[in-house]
Amino acid sequence: MPAFIPKAPYTGPVQAVVLDWAGTAVDYGCMGPAAVFVRVFEQFGITVSVSDTRQFMGLEKKQHIRSMCGLPGTAAQWREKYGRAPDENDVEALYAETEPMMIAAITTHADPIPGLLPFVDGLRERHIKIGSSTGYTAPMMAVLVPKAAKRGYTPDCVVCSSDVPAGRPFPWMCYQNAIRLQVFPFESMIKIGDTISDIQEGRNAGMWTIGLTQSGNELGLPQDMVEALSPDDKDRRLAVIEARYREAGAHYVAKGIWECLELVDDISRRLEKGEHPLLET
Repeated sequence: MPAFIPKAPYTGPVQAVVLDWAGTAVDYGCMGPAAVFVRVFEQFGITVSVSDTRQFMGLEKKQHIRSMCGLPGTAAQWREKYGRAPDENDVEALYAETEPMMIAAITTHADPIPGLLPFVDGLRERHIKIGSSTGYTAPMMAVLVPKAAKRGYTPDCVVCSSDVPAGRPFPWMCYQNAIRLQVFPFESMIKIGDTISDIQEGRNAGMWTIGLTQSGNELGLPQDMVEALSPDDKDRRLAVIEARYREAGAHYVAKGIWECLELVDDISRRLEKGEHPLLET
C-alpha cells in the first residue's frame, strides 16, 4: 500500500465497504427511529408526521432534532404553545427524551435485512473489509451491535456519530472507518446507505456510493407492506427515490443489500481500468 501521493490512477480491487445500519443492514424500512421522533415531539405537545422525521434520517440524532425544529410547521406549533421559537435548550430537552426511547426501539429492530448475511459472506470471500457508519450514538450502538451479532452480523468496524466532530453529510465517519480498517486510497472504498445523507457522506469522502431504494428510509415501509404494493405502485415509488439519489450523486442504485454484491464486482472492474469515483456519476 503506497505511503505517498500516487502519480498514477489506483487500479487495485475494492478494499472495503462501509455500510449504514438501520434501513441498510438491519431494520427493514428503517421503522424504529421514525416512530421515536414522532413520540418524542408528542411529549412536548407538538405534532409531527413520519414524513417530517424521515426527511432528516441519517443525520446525527441531535442534528436531526434541530432540523425538525426548523420546519415551518414545527416552529409554528412551538411558538403557539410556548410563545417563542424552539432554541438550543429545547433541542437538548428533546434529545434527552430521544436517547432512551431510541435505545428501547433498537432492541426490537435489529433483525438483518434479507440478503445481508450472504452479502457479508461474499465480501469475506473477496477479502473485502466491512466498516459501518450511523446516525446513532455510542449508547445506542452499545445496544444494537450485540443484538445484530446474535443474529449473525458483525462488521469489522463500527463508527457512530458521537465518535466524530460531526455526523453526515460530513465525511468524518468514513474517514474514521478508513483509519481503523487501515484502508487507502479512498477510491478503493464503497459507501452503501438508504438516505440522501449517506450518499452525501460517501461522495464527500471520495468513495463510490450505492443508494438503496426499497429496504430503507426513503420508501419507509416494512417488508410485508412493500410486498403488498402493486408492481406498478412500487416501481413508481422506487423510481422517484432513484431520481433523488441520482441527483445527490449516487454512482449506483439498488433496491436493497441483496443486489449489491454484483455492484461491488462492477466497481472493482472499473477500478482496474483506472476509473475514479470523483470523476464518475
